[in-house]
Amino acid sequence: MRVTEKGQVTIPKEIRDRFNIVPGTEVDFVASKGGALLIRVDTRDDDSSIRDFDDWAERVRGTFDTGGMSTDEFMIFLRGERDDVDSG
Repeated sequence: MRVTEKGQVTIPKEIRDRFNIVPGTEVDFVASKGGALLIRVDTRDDDSSIRDFDDWAERVRGTFDTGGMSTDEFMIFLRGERDDVDSG
């Protein structure tokens, strides 16, 4: 997808249909480390995409087991020891 000289982009039809984005729908871009996310500003609580996510989040709640590691220990497990900071 290409940005026009006016800074506009076309939201693909599949995305518009899936999230019921029609003319007049308020959307916004949210910056993230990987880029930008398009979100509906006027999303209602009965929106199926929110229900789907909430249902998924509820199903996986409490299923992640760090084996008793603290957050710091788990980060070291994931990333390895940092050599750019003093450990003492």
